[in-house]
Amino acid sequence: MHLTTLARHALSRGATPAATYALIARLGHPPLPSARAVCLALTIPLAETTRRLNDCYDALLADPRPDTENDTGELLEALGVFDIPKSLTDTELAVVDHLLTAVDAHGSLRPGHHHGLTRWFTTGNLTTAYLSLTATHPHPRTGDPTRYWTTLTTAGELLTTTPNPDTRIRYALTHCRTQAAAHT
Repeated sequence: MHLTTLARHALSRGATPAATYALIARLGHPPLPSARAVCLALTIPLAETTRRLNDCYDALLADPRPDTENDTGELLEALGVFDIPKSLTDTELAVVDHLLTAVDAHGSLRPGHHHGLTRWFTTGNLTTAYLSLTATHPHPRTGDPTRYWTTLTTAGELLTTTPNPDTRIRYALTHCRTQAAAHT
């Protein structure tokens, strides 16, 4: 059976991408083709699959150790290798641009937070990305509070124009407006 077909079958039976990777790898297939099969079964384009797997190849896939298939699958999933990219509308792309500007204006965003934002941008979970940024404050020495809060205000206004906006956006937007006014 072709590896991608096997991965599709496992996923259709309710297996997580991590468990699907582990299943294929435990059957004796090398890590790289196993991970590639899961990505392709999830309809992640080949070019994106190749980029993602190249990014983690040396650390996770180059030198597999016995009985680590479950751990490797979970790490690949946690790193976002199996995240299914969402096509964003023009409005959503503008929101991402504003959120990236806010990240820059923050001045010292933690790597884990930055990683989470990247995954939310990829999967189109912009509300969560926005809310996570509105819950933090820019770094006092290296950040630009005025630009941070003003940009988040604009992003929030755009998010309220999307179909069925989350009600939490309105409250976060009010918070951003208050912060922007306090820093001007």
